[in-house]
Amino acid sequence: MSGRILRLVCTVAVATGALLAPVPAVAVPAPGPSASAGAGAGGPEVRSAARLLTNLQQRYREAERATETYNATVEKLGRQRTEVARLDARLVGARLSLHDSRGAAGRLARQQYQSSSGISSYLRLLLTRDPQRALDEGQVIRQLSRERVKAMDRLAGSERHTEGLARRARKALDDQLTLAARQKKERDAVRERLKDVEKLLASLTARQLAELDALEKRGTEAAQRKLVTSGALSSVRAPSPEGREAVEYAVKQLGKPYRWGATGPGSYDCSGLTSQAWDHAGQPIPRTSQEQWARLPRIPLTELRPGDLVVYFPEATHVAMYMGDGMVVQAPRPGTKIKISPIAANPVLGAVRPDPAGKPVGPYTPPALPSGAADGPDGSTR
Repeated sequence: MSGRILRLVCTVAVATGALLAPVPAVAVPAPGPSASAGAGAGGPEVRSAARLLTNLQQRYREAERATETYNATVEKLGRQRTEVARLDARLVGARLSLHDSRGAAGRLARQQYQSSSGISSYLRLLLTRDPQRALDEGQVIRQLSRERVKAMDRLAGSERHTEGLARRARKALDDQLTLAARQKKERDAVRERLKDVEKLLASLTARQLAELDALEKRGTEAAQRKLVTSGALSSVRAPSPEGREAVEYAVKQLGKPYRWGATGPGSYDCSGLTSQAWDHAGQPIPRTSQEQWARLPRIPLTELRPGDLVVYFPEATHVAMYMGDGMVVQAPRPGTKIKISPIAANPVLGAVRPDPAGKPVGPYTPPALPSGAADGPDGSTR
């Protein structure tokens, strides 16, 4: 993202403050006779703000979906490059072996030719003055013939093996080029999505930004209250040793900027933060939020413990790390910094556990947080 775009997004993110949250119906009361003019609770300005917020949320979701698709392609491209290098190394070895096999076959052919007089072994035995020598020479010729057959078999096998490796190497290289082209296309798609966000943000007035701020906070508060009162969240649970280490790593990144495609150490995107935190804890997990949702064991929210991952949106395009007490640490979106937020700041899809075999250890004391690093359960900064 260009510096100009980043500065613009950062400026608006500071103005709006809260995370993009699901906006429940209660966040925008129906207009009534008591509604005040202007930015009243049910006035047209609030309805306009709700539409703006929905539009902004949709564009951020599109950008994050494109970002995670890009991240997945980057991962595949890295693996494909490793495969191409491996096949190239094997192909070099196979060609050297083929060269040696051809040399050995040639030497045996020459030896057999030099040892053979063109006379049958029967006649040679009748005409020679030394029958034993003739028998020995015949034995040598037969042995050379057998070795030559074996050498030719090995040569044919080496040629087939080398040809097969060459075909696989060519296909691997073609796949790499295809992935590289896809990576560029998906990178451009992310940039286009972020340009859309830039245009929308640049069109907003200070009053509209204030309305969006208030609407987001009300939406987050209502969603969090509904989730907490439903009993869907777990009580306080202790993390595993690896989970504790992952949380501590994530907390140390508070205040660092979100940057799409980043995995640290200076900046992260959402799944870059969670994957690096668990990698630091000695438990590597998939890179993207979709793969984390698809491949890690799922758990109900009632069993959440610190270190578990909370996945958001139907497409699993956002992920955060649970800290306990209904809060998560996350890299929210472009223009913001890593922070701690209510778990319901975005629509929850479900939760996964990177270390299902990990045993909880207690008592657990959450890491100390710097001032202003977290939003309260009601959406306010604490």
